[in-house]
Amino acid sequence: MRIVSLSGSLRENVGKKDAKALRRDAKVPCVMYGKGEQVLFAVPQTEFQRILFNPAPCFVDIHIGDQTRRAMLKDIDFHPVTDIVYHADFYELSDDKPIVMSVPVHTTGTSCGVMKGGKLAYKQKRLNIKALPGNMPSEILIDITNLDVNQRCKVQDIATENFEILNPKSSEVVVINSTRAAATGENEVVEAE
Repeated sequence: MRIVSLSGSLRENVGKKDAKALRRDAKVPCVMYGKGEQVLFAVPQTEFQRILFNPAPCFVDIHIGDQTRRAMLKDIDFHPVTDIVYHADFYELSDDKPIVMSVPVHTTGTSCGVMKGGKLAYKQKRLNIKALPGNMPSEILIDITNLDVNQRCKVQDIATENFEILNPKSSEVVVINSTRAAATGENEVVEAE
């Protein structure tokens, strides 16, 4: 799992006026919860780019004063017009408490169905995974080498090790769709026999 570091400073005051003042100084008001009391802090706006502009999931090491806490981004609010980060919620991680994250799906191998002219289609580009933080995968890899035209890989076909996929077991993840080229190729094979 990718880890991103953020440097924050504790917020002295809480409320709308304080939040507006922080935003004027190009800082984002944040809250972290999960272990004990909530921690209110602020992070420079520019530091969020490392989290937001990368589709891979990540954990965040938040440095506040002399403490470092590992968390995950739970919720984020944007300004409706400018798309500037308005507020962020972080959930502090515990090694013994499972978490749920949305993880991207990637394929490996070359499908025999694609080689015949079929087209690979992603039905779900991300899956919801429940796991302990140490077991959370950064991606789900699906080997499509044996998928032929009109075959599919469902959630139930994916091997899980130390994590659980929360999507319905019967839902499709990737499919090799038939195309004209694939249909023509199949007809040629039949005629040759």
